[in-house]
Amino acid sequence: MVTTRAHLITYGCQMNEYDTHLVQSQLVSLGADIVPTVDEADVVLVNTCAVRGKPVEKVRSLLGDLRKIKARRPMVIGLMGCLAQLDEGQQIARAFGVDIVLGPGSLLDIGKALESSERFWALNFRDELHAHVPPPPQGTLQAHLTIMRGCDHHCTYCIVPTTRGPQVSRSPDDILRELDAQLAAGVQEVTLLGQNVNAYGVDQGAQLAGYPSFANLLRLVGRSGVRRVKFTTSHPMNFTEDVAAAMADTPAICEFVHLPVQSGSNRVLRRMAREYTREGYLQHVTDIRRHLPHAVLATDIIVGFPGETEEDFQHTLDLYDEVGYDSAYMFIYSPRPGTPSYTHFEDLPREVKTERLARLVAKQKEWSARKNAAKVGTMQDVLLRGDAHEPGFLEGHTRGNHPTVVPAAVGADRPGTYAVRINHATPHMLYGRILGADGQELPIRETAASGPQRPDTAALITPLPMA
Repeated sequence: MVTTRAHLITYGCQMNEYDTHLVQSQLVSLGADIVPTVDEADVVLVNTCAVRGKPVEKVRSLLGDLRKIKARRPMVIGLMGCLAQLDEGQQIARAFGVDIVLGPGSLLDIGKALESSERFWALNFRDELHAHVPPPPQGTLQAHLTIMRGCDHHCTYCIVPTTRGPQVSRSPDDILRELDAQLAAGVQEVTLLGQNVNAYGVDQGAQLAGYPSFANLLRLVGRSGVRRVKFTTSHPMNFTEDVAAAMADTPAICEFVHLPVQSGSNRVLRRMAREYTREGYLQHVTDIRRHLPHAVLATDIIVGFPGETEEDFQHTLDLYDEVGYDSAYMFIYSPRPGTPSYTHFEDLPREVKTERLARLVAKQKEWSARKNAAKVGTMQDVLLRGDAHEPGFLEGHTRGNHPTVVPAAVGADRPGTYAVRINHATPHMLYGRILGADGQELPIRETAASGPQRPDTAALITPLPMA
C-alpha cells in the first residue's frame, strides 16, 4: 500500500471507540501514518452511530465539509460503522461522494478498500472479526475489550440488531489473550463491551461449547491481575443475581452497574418490547444491593416514547425515586427508519418530549447532587487519566465512575491510580486532594498558571454509553 496519512473521526458509543482502534491498528500494520487532523490526511474515515437522529445529522454535516475539501485536493473519504450498514447511510454515502463504505462486520476489509481503484463497499458480517485480537492501545491506563458483537433482542426503537447483526460471543481464550496484552502495555482499567454483556455465552449453544457465563467470565477477567474491571451494557432481561455475586467476590470488579431501564411504565416497556417488567427490574436492583450495599447505579431512560402518557411518565419519575440512581443518560425518543416503532407508532409532539425531559433532568440533578454530596469526606480510589481543562489540575474517575478533579500534587502529578479525599461535590463532579501513604493530603504542585480550585466542569466530558 502506498504510504497513507489517515485520520479517523468517531461518533457514538464505546464499541465504536474500540472499533476505531481496531481499524487504526490495521492501518498501521499496513504502513499508514495516523495523523491528528483532517488537514494532514489523504484518507479520512468516519466511524458512525445510528441509534439516534442527532449523530446522523452530525455525519451529514461533516461529510459536506469533507466533500468541499476533496474538491480542492485528492482525498479518500470512508464511512464506517452502524450508519454505513443502513440504507439511510448508503444513500448519504452516494449523495456525498464517499469512496469507502464498511459496515461494523467488515472492518478488517480496510486494507482491500484502500488498495481498490474503485468505490469499495463491504457490508458482510465476517466471522474472522470475532477472533481478531488487535494490539493493545499505547500510552493509556484505560482500555475497552469487546467480548461479544451484535444483539438478539428486538426492542422496537432500536436499530442495533440491524446494524450489528445477531449476537456472537468471542472465545474466552481470545478475550483473555487480548487482556494479557493490554495489561503488558500498562493498562490498569478494562471495560468489557457488548450490546448485552449479560447474554455472553448463550448464543448458538455457546455454553455447551465450553463458554463461561458472563458472571464466570467476570471472575476470570477479575483474577487476571487487572486493577479495575467495568462492563457495559447490561440488558435487564438477561441480568442474573450471579453477576452481582461475582462483583462482590472479585475485588477488581468495580461496584458500578449501568442497567438501562428505559421507562418505569410496564405499558411502555411492553410497547418497547423490553421483555421485563418494572417489578422484575426492581428485583434486580434488590439483588445488586444485597451483594453490593454501596453499589453505584446508573441507567438509560428514553423520554416521550410513542404512546407515553403523563401517567406513564410519572411512573418513570417514581421509579427514579425508588431506585435513587447515581446518574442517568436521558434521551428524547428519536424515531429511526427501519425500526418497528418508526413504522407502526405515531411520534409524540416535540414540545411534549422536551418538557418531560426537562423534568427528568431536574430529577436526575437532585439525586446526583444528593449521592455525590454523600461522598464528601470519604476516601476514593481514583484513576487520574491526565490533565484537566484547567491548568494545574488532573481529571479522572472513581471506581463508581464519578468524574473527579484534583490539583496536581508534589510527587503525584502524573496519570495513575491514587487515593483521593473528596472535599467538594456538584451533581456531576467530585473535587478532592491526593493523599500520601500516611493518609495526609499531598502539597499542591506549583504551576505557572493559577486558577480556581474548582475548574469549569462544562469542559470535562465523559463518553456516552452504548444504546
